[in-house]
Amino acid sequence: MDERKVAVITGASSGIGAAVAQDLAKAGCHVVVNYNSNREGGEAVAEACRLEGVEALPVHGNIAEGADCDAIVAAAQNAFGRIDILVNNAGVTRFAHAGDLDALDADDFAAVFAVNVAGTYQMCRAAAPALKAAKGAIVNVSSHSGFSGRGSSIAYAASKGAVNTMTVSLARSLAPQVRVNAVCPGFVDTDWMAPRLSETELEAFKKKTAAIAPLQRIVSAEQVAEATRWFALGGPTITGQLLVIDGGTHLTVGAPI
Repeated sequence: MDERKVAVITGASSGIGAAVAQDLAKAGCHVVVNYNSNREGGEAVAEACRLEGVEALPVHGNIAEGADCDAIVAAAQNAFGRIDILVNNAGVTRFAHAGDLDALDADDFAAVFAVNVAGTYQMCRAAAPALKAAKGAIVNVSSHSGFSGRGSSIAYAASKGAVNTMTVSLARSLAPQVRVNAVCPGFVDTDWMAPRLSETELEAFKKKTAAIAPLQRIVSAEQVAEATRWFALGGPTITGQLLVIDGGTHLTVGAPI
């Protein structure tokens, strides 16, 4: 009987999610690679995970839809018979300057919260029975924005603040069987900002971010994945924690990015 642990990672077709899937595969976990619109990316990440000697299943699903969350969990259980790890990475934003209060409306907030907050909750609800049976772990990919109120928009920051609160709530309600923690990256060197900034602007933003950070470096997706793996596979007595990963940028409250 295959005793490898099974990890479900949402939003895993690129960026942080892809790095998490591949890192957990290297650690010996079978992985379920969830994607929504980027099927090609999801299948490519699954293939990269298979090269690590594990099984990988790409599964389509929009976590804003409760039925899709149920289907993602069902696909994992049908394929592997267990779920040990859930990484809630899928997220969306609406880019808007924080000083322009007319840049967002109720529909923007609803769209962001539907994925970042309700979607994360729905995945936890759907996977909870399997995770309890496995004495598993949930890792939510939140953001420093949930503490600082800064980021791509007020709606995004508010949604990540909600994820942080929900992480602590779920750590209580799913104990003692399931540990629930969150990683809270600052700016990560992925294509997240590409729709908003030109290549030149993005490079300038990276340099400014690194200069502000006490450690004078920006975070890579692989570094977020490393912390996610530790929460998922290590720390058996650690739950309800929110770990900021930003090179120390959160310490520079007087120097906004």
